[in-house]
Amino acid sequence: MSVSPFYTRLLSTLSLALLMVVLAACENTQPAETPAEDTADATEEMADEATMPSIVEIALADENFSTLVAALQAGELVETLQGEGPFTVFAPTNAAFEALPEGTLESLLQPENKDQLVGILTYHVVSGKAMAADVVGMSEAATIQGAAVPIAVDGETVNVGEATVVTADVEASNGVIHVIDTVLLPPSDM
Repeated sequence: MSVSPFYTRLLSTLSLALLMVVLAACENTQPAETPAEDTADATEEMADEATMPSIVEIALADENFSTLVAALQAGELVETLQGEGPFTVFAPTNAAFEALPEGTLESLLQPENKDQLVGILTYHVVSGKAMAADVVGMSEAATIQGAAVPIAVDGETVNVGEATVVTADVEASNGVIHVIDTVLLPPSDM
């Protein structure tokens, strides 16, 4: 049986194309050359994040956040803030909650006021991980509550709404906490 010249050329072309695909695939399977130091840094960073406590675990371990934890529990937000995130939380201290007008906190913790409590708590949370170096470059941050919280920088002082950041960059496995001295109230709750 004789093969026509057309089929011979077609077979040769297909063989050549197949050979080129195989060679290209072999080139792409070679590992990228990465300096050992970069690989070690990336591995160490991943290990550090894996062993870091979550935002909620940090709050639970610090007695200065016991009121915040109670509010998160009443608002059923603990599970959310234990999630993957990342989140940026402007976390008011117990003293910040104590500075609210008398009876405000007790009222917010009542089941019938859960929606208002959730609105206030989610006004303290920003989606994404914004470290202090990021925050100082912002004029506002969109909160998961829906309203933007204003940010102002005056020298070394960073204000988020009416609050002052007293401790920045408390890193967690699922984000970062910036400790503030005042409870933030969304525009509709002021």
